[in-house]
Amino acid sequence: MSATAAIQEMLAEHGYVADRQVVMSVYLAQTLERPLLIEGPAGVGKTEVAKVVARALDTELIRLQCYEGLDAYAALYEWNYQRQLLHIKLDEKSQRPLADREADLFSEDFLLKRPLLQAITQPVPPVLLIDELDRADEEFESFLLEVLSDWQITIPEIGTISAAARPHVILTSNRTRELSDAVRRRCFYLWIDYPEFDKEVEIVRRKVNGIDIQLAEQICRFMEKIRMQRLEKVPGVAETLDWAKALVALHQHHLDLEVVADTLGIVFKDQRDVAQVKQSLAEFLEGLGVRAKLAPER
Repeated sequence: MSATAAIQEMLAEHGYVADRQVVMSVYLAQTLERPLLIEGPAGVGKTEVAKVVARALDTELIRLQCYEGLDAYAALYEWNYQRQLLHIKLDEKSQRPLADREADLFSEDFLLKRPLLQAITQPVPPVLLIDELDRADEEFESFLLEVLSDWQITIPEIGTISAAARPHVILTSNRTRELSDAVRRRCFYLWIDYPEFDKEVEIVRRKVNGIDIQLAEQICRFMEKIRMQRLEKVPGVAETLDWAKALVALHQHHLDLEVVADTLGIVFKDQRDVAQVKQSLAEFLEGLGVRAKLAPER
């Protein structure tokens, strides 16, 4: 078995339906120890790649969720001030030299490790997921470059901590803003788009227990066509799976107008999108060959 085939089988065993491009990117990023930047629309499985790789490698997944205003301290470390204050209180009557007591206060016992510091201090290489980097500020990107280049972190009170083992790094972005060229140059790149019909059917069948094949195909055909519409928030694979699980819970074996109309809030997360789809829902479903007549009221 080739190395890429082994990666594909590894991902499949843990529930991820991967095409050749995904497999090749994961394989090369691991083999050459380079960060992998994954971009694509929301909900297409970017984050899931990191989760599956961590499970497949039987290693820890450490996740840094990015957001506006994220700074170095939130990503690296903080001092446990409450515990330090308690230690000072308990040590008030100590006869030890002041320098020794100060050294105790700024030891690793009082250090709160945040994701980046956690990742470089693991004895076994973890998977470090830097999720939605595009939500963080450009200043944080610049700081991140230093960590990704040197794999060491300097804490003034302790010194420099170098990586015990270089983590497997996966960065994701929804492209709410452009990432810097400097970040892109340091990473291998993978674009994940909405899946084609056959692939999405396979994903649904693997992820949703007990789903009828007719229902799975109708759901995926619906999603394929709906993504061609002009929407505020285009639904991703995550919404496909949520909808499929909901319809199985409702004991549905096929789509009809009534059940689709009642469950649009699972697929669409914007009221304008719900209203737009509902307006022409019957015609839309008929175009898919789905029964599109409401049951008579009793």
